[in-house]
Amino acid sequence: MKLILSSLFMITLISCSNSKKTTVTANPLNGTWVTTKLIMGGNELPPVAVQNQKLIISDSNYTYMAESVDKGVVKYNGNKMDIYGKDGVNAGKHFTAIYKMENAELVICYNLAGNSYPENYETAGKPMFFTAHFKKE
Repeated sequence: MKLILSSLFMITLISCSNSKKTTVTANPLNGTWVTTKLIMGGNELPPVAVQNQKLIISDSNYTYMAESVDKGVVKYNGNKMDIYGKDGVNAGKHFTAIYKMENAELVICYNLAGNSYPENYETAGKPMFFTAHFKKE
């Protein structure tokens, strides 16, 4: 009996020590982001235009609060985003975007047409593009 218990104990120890450890990393974009700047057509909108605007990201879900509340799903592929509106004024819409984290700031350039990803963060001469800057709350 002792031999069987010892064998089981050793097998358990060996199987535990050889198991691969997986770590789950949280999405670095998770959290509440306050809008600090919006640029459309190459022009920065006045500060009053971004007052009280927030973006909340929780893995693949987002909520954007401005004059109204938008909710939806974000799919990531590298620095690209596919944004699908589910509730609010953008329900049923698909937007494409690129993003970057720079100096504790999240910068997202959106293509409201959703037919291609922006190549950079410039919006001049591109009426369907806008760039938003956020800082973590």
